[in-house]
Order: sequence, then C-alpha cells, then structure tokens
Amino acid sequence: MARRVADTAAEILAALGPLEGRAILDVGCGQGRLSAALARRGARMTAVDPDGAAVFAARQAGPDLRVEQSGAEALPFADASFDGVVMLNSLHHVPSESLAAALSEIARVAAPDAPIVIVEPLAEGTFFEAMRPLEDETAIRAAAQAALDHACADGEPLILASIEEFERVEPFRDVEQFIERLVAVDPARRSALPAARGEVERLFATLSEPTALGATLRQPLRMHRLRRR
Repeated sequence: MARRVADTAAEILAALGPLEGRAILDVGCGQGRLSAALARRGARMTAVDPDGAAVFAARQAGPDLRVEQSGAEALPFADASFDGVVMLNSLHHVPSESLAAALSEIARVAAPDAPIVIVEPLAEGTFFEAMRPLEDETAIRAAAQAALDHACADGEPLILASIEEFERVEPFRDVEQFIERLVAVDPARRSALPAARGEVERLFATLSEPTALGATLRQPLRMHRLRRR
C-alpha cells in the first residue's frame, strides 16, 4: 500500500492546531524531543514517561518543560487539565493489561473538545523489518491498535475524529546509528543485541535505500485524531 511521506512532527502540529499559550500533555515523552519542539511553538508543555532515565533526559531537552515520572495508566493530573494530549510511538509500550486504563486516563485529563493525537507505528515497513530480529513488536503493535478501536466504541471514553496513515522516511549514517536508535528507545534491547546483531546488519544492508549520506528506512505510521466523550 502506497502512503504519502510526511514529517511526523508537522502532522502532529497540524492535528493539534495553534499552540500559543495552550497546555499540552505529551504521554510517553521519551527524551523529550517532541515536547521541546511543541514548547518552541508556544505550548505550555507537560510530559510524562515511566522511565527515570528518559525523564532526566527530557528535563534537559528544554528549560520550559514540566516532566513527571509516570505511566500512562495513572496520570498524576486533575480532570480536564489539558488543552491537548499527544502520544507519539508510545502507546504500544504500555503493558497490554493497562492499555484500556491508559486511554481512559488520557480522556480524563483532556478538556472537553481538546484534540487527542495518538501516533503509532504499524507492524510493517523496512524499519520494522530490520528491527524485528532485535525485538518483534508485531503483537504489541496490534494490541495497541485494538485498544484504540475498543476505546472509541459506543460507551467508551473516546470519540474518533479521523484516522490517517503516512510514512516516515528516516535517514541513518550506517547500521550502527540504526542500532543505537533502537537501543535508545528501549535500553532493555541491549541485552538481546549480541544474538541479533548479525541479522539486523544483514537486513539493514538488504532493505535500506542508499543515499549520499548513508541510507534510509521507511516506517508506516497511523495517526488517530480523537477527543473525549
């Protein structure tokens, strides 16, 4: 299936709308790059991540970021606290038994009519295939999509405005940079690296598209635009 190539941050910015002075929550912020980018556009950013090292890194990403250590399933904020909520590539990292609770919490802390934007990677594309020997996320990515479907059913906490798909084309200098990118997302992957390295290197060489500066891999993404019920 052919998808348009798009910049993920630009897609999120368009979905959230004007940011100046608005309180935005980034759930599963990782090292804070998206939060910092939104803050530069005028948003009053709050971010959460369950990993202490990620929280430390995110606090260094921008002086105006408020960053708390928390899982998505138990957000430490009052009801209707935020003018927008975003999750980028983080829902599938929530334990499967907590996915419904996480989506309920996101709905709870969003103000009425506030945009809720959830972007998730699909279990396809050359990036995904090259990553699979290190960690096969087929099942957890499917679980995240199923949880989103369920959360938008009648009587559930979210209302679906739209679903859009696009493709991120990510450049890498070489396979070592690709591997470091994978480990930075989840440091637990490092223990599996010795056994997986050879196959990751082979797939990177086979699947990547050469460029003058290295190579690129493609990752299809699905963006849900939602609001609370």
